[in-house]
Amino acid sequence: MKAVVLAAGQGTRMRPLSESVPKPMLPVADRPLVAHTVDAAVTAGADEVVLVIGYEGETVRDYFGSEYRGVPVSYAVQEEQAGTADAVNAARSHLDGPFAVLNGDNLYDQAAIDRLFEACPAVCAIEVDEPSNYGVLSTDESGGDYVTGIVEKPAEPPTNLANAGAYAFPAEAREWLEVPASERGEHEITDVVARVIEAYEMTPVTLERWLDIGRPWELLEANEWKLADLDRRIDGDVSEDATLEGGVVVEDGATVEPGVVIEGPALIREGAEVGPNAYVRGATLVGRDAEVGHAVEIKNSVVSRGTSVSHLSYVGDSVLGRDVNLGAGTNVANLRHDDAAIKFTVKGERVTTGRRKFGVVAGDGAKTGINTSLTPGLKLEPGATTRPGETVERDR
Repeated sequence: MKAVVLAAGQGTRMRPLSESVPKPMLPVADRPLVAHTVDAAVTAGADEVVLVIGYEGETVRDYFGSEYRGVPVSYAVQEEQAGTADAVNAARSHLDGPFAVLNGDNLYDQAAIDRLFEACPAVCAIEVDEPSNYGVLSTDESGGDYVTGIVEKPAEPPTNLANAGAYAFPAEAREWLEVPASERGEHEITDVVARVIEAYEMTPVTLERWLDIGRPWELLEANEWKLADLDRRIDGDVSEDATLEGGVVVEDGATVEPGVVIEGPALIREGAEVGPNAYVRGATLVGRDAEVGHAVEIKNSVVSRGTSVSHLSYVGDSVLGRDVNLGAGTNVANLRHDDAAIKFTVKGERVTTGRRKFGVVAGDGAKTGINTSLTPGLKLEPGATTRPGETVERDR
C-alpha cells in the first residue's frame, strides 16, 4: 500500500502563521503537523509515501528527504489548488497498486489508520452530534458494514458518520482520478469514492479521535493532543533548582535555569532557554532556539522557533510564530470579562473560536514594545510592531 499525503496548500485560514510556512509544516509537538500523518501511514504499513506539495514545497522536501523512517518518499507537485481529486491525480504516475489518501493537515488515531489499510477499500468516518453540517456516509441497511454513498450536508442525515477525508483505494481507482469540476469549481475526491462504491464493497472505519487543523486555535488543540502523548525525558541542561512536574521533555541542547517551574505536558526543544524563575504550564511547546526570560509565565501556548518572550511577560493560550519578540512586560489577555467565547479574524471575518480562553496569534517577526497589553483574540501580522506601553485592541 502506498500512501498519498496531501500537503500542497498554504492554509489561508491559518494566517498569519502560514504566510511563509505551509500549514502542514507548522509545529505540533516535536515535529511538523504533516509528519504526524506520515508517521501514521508508515506505522500502518505504507511501503512508500508520496507527498503532494505546492506552496513552499521545498520546506516539505527539506524535512522528509528521499527516505523517512526507512520508507521511500516521493514527491508530486500540484501546480494549482483545484481540489482533492486534482491533488491525488498529481501523484498518479507514482501509483501502481492499492493506495491510501490522507490529509497532511489532519490528525488521526493510529488504530483507525491501521484498520483503514487492512480494510481497503475503505473510508474513515467520525461520529458527530450534528451530521447535517458535514459530508455524511450512508451505509447498507442490513448492518452498516458497507458505505453506499456520501451525502453533503443533508437535511436528514442517513447516519451520524461524518466523512473524515481518509481513504484506502483499490488499484483501479488510479484510472478514476480525472473527475469533472464540481459546482464550487473543484475536482472532488468524493466523486472518486462514488466510483469505488459502485464497483466494490467499501468499508467504513470509525475514528476514535480526529482533528482537522485549519485555524490557529486548532493548532493549539493539536499541540494539546500530541504533547500529552510524549513520554517524560530530560536530556538538556536543567538546574538543580528547577522544578519539572509531569510529562515534561527537555531536549538535548536546551537549558532550564534556576527557579523555573515547568508543569507538563510541555516540550522544551533543542537550543531553547527558559528562565531563570519562569513558569511554563499547560500544554506548551517552546520551539528550537526560543527564549523564555526571567519571571515569564507561558501557559498552554506554542512558542515557535527563534522567538523571544522577554522578562516579566505573560502569554496564555496563544500561538507565536517564528522570530517573534515580545518586549519586557508584555501581557496577553486571554479571557473576556463576560466569559463569552473568544472571536478571531479568519479571512476578514470575525468568527468564534469556541474557546473560553484564547490569546494572541503573532505572525513571524512581530515585535511588541515594553509593557504592551494585547487583548483576547488579537492577530498580529508578520513584522507588526507595537509602541511601548500600548494597549492593542484591534488586529494589526
